[in-house]
Amino acid sequence: MPAPPPHSVRAVVTERLRAAATTEPGRLQIIGAVLALLVVAFGAVTAFEISDRAAAANDVVERSQPLSADAAGIYRSLADADAAAASGFLAGPQEPRAVHDQYVKDIDDASRLLVKAAANTDASTKSGHEITTLNKELPRYTGLIERARANNRQGLPLGGAYLRYANQKMANELLPAAERLYTAETDRLDQDYHSARTWPFFSLGIGVIALAVLFWAQRRNYRRTNRVFNHGLLAATAAATVVLLWLAVGHSVARSDLAEANTHGQQSLDVLNRARIDSLKARSSENLTVVARGAVLTADGKSDKYETDYGTGMKALGQELSKAAKFAEDTDDTEGGKPVADAIAAVTEWQSRHRTARKTDDSGDYDTALEQIIGAENSTGESFSRVDEALRKALAHEQNEFTRAAEDGRGALGGLPIGAAALAVLGAVAAIVGVNRRLSEFR
Repeated sequence: MPAPPPHSVRAVVTERLRAAATTEPGRLQIIGAVLALLVVAFGAVTAFEISDRAAAANDVVERSQPLSADAAGIYRSLADADAAAASGFLAGPQEPRAVHDQYVKDIDDASRLLVKAAANTDASTKSGHEITTLNKELPRYTGLIERARANNRQGLPLGGAYLRYANQKMANELLPAAERLYTAETDRLDQDYHSARTWPFFSLGIGVIALAVLFWAQRRNYRRTNRVFNHGLLAATAAATVVLLWLAVGHSVARSDLAEANTHGQQSLDVLNRARIDSLKARSSENLTVVARGAVLTADGKSDKYETDYGTGMKALGQELSKAAKFAEDTDDTEGGKPVADAIAAVTEWQSRHRTARKTDDSGDYDTALEQIIGAENSTGESFSRVDEALRKALAHEQNEFTRAAEDGRGALGGLPIGAAALAVLGAVAAIVGVNRRLSEFR
């Protein structure tokens, strides 16, 4: 006997479904299947969306923010190395041991951080290209510094030319590449922030629909049987409610903590990192002003280039410190505001001493001016050290604030994906059990 045509099979199935839908047992079976499907879908979507948010929050703590901090550290180490090299050159043929050690430490720190960044960055990305540039140009810079030192030890004027050339390589190639690396890593951190804080609207929507259908099913059951509770449906409703509340509250807390990490931590870190870099660049320019002694002019030929760069750096430093002070004031962060206030006071002292040193140098007293720049006491170098130390303390405080808030945000999402999936399965089983209990009354 030939098989029935496909349309006949479909017709039979359709007819059976229609017959089931016109009887109460059939309707109950359909309702049970829909309830179980909705609750399971709610748990699955919640687990998927929150796993994605939790991964982004984990990246903020473990990957993108540390990489952003390392990129800032690379920039800071390079700028400090340049300042230390100029300070050592000014001290004469016998470079002070402490200054030399600081230069070596800065170069070692920059090299170590570059290796770390390369290990955690795809070479084909923008960050990868900047890391390659830095790894290629850093040995060339250190080679120029060594030539400057060798000539300086022999009292040859060529040493100053090598130092200026090294500074140009630092200012025109290394520091711009380091700044682009820092910008790229900070942009990646912002993307992770956004991903972690995006509301799981799909999960919330399915959760609300699942609860609405569960309430409807229980109301329908009450109207047909006059029984207030169906234990299975009640358990399913409780499970869905717990997941929905956990989802809404947990993600709200995570969003709040991550917003605090960004506002109270990362934004302040960004401002303070830029302030510290500006101070280092200003210090290097200040030293090179004395080294070059007017030999290098601005493009228009009217002003000393390094003195102009010093003024630009100090202006930028003042602006960044003003922003940092406002951040501390807006967030009522007394502990974070104190080192910023100390840095502002030290900058004022630095500028005053710099003006005195420039007047001394312009009057022809080079040796006294040199002492006012690199001397152990009452010098611009002493003021710079106070600025740097205050900024170091401020950065350490803001890093702790960021880490605490970001880890709290990550923790608020912990366990939610697994918990949502488990509760959804239990809710679906409870819904089926509840419907089957009602079905048993028809047998």
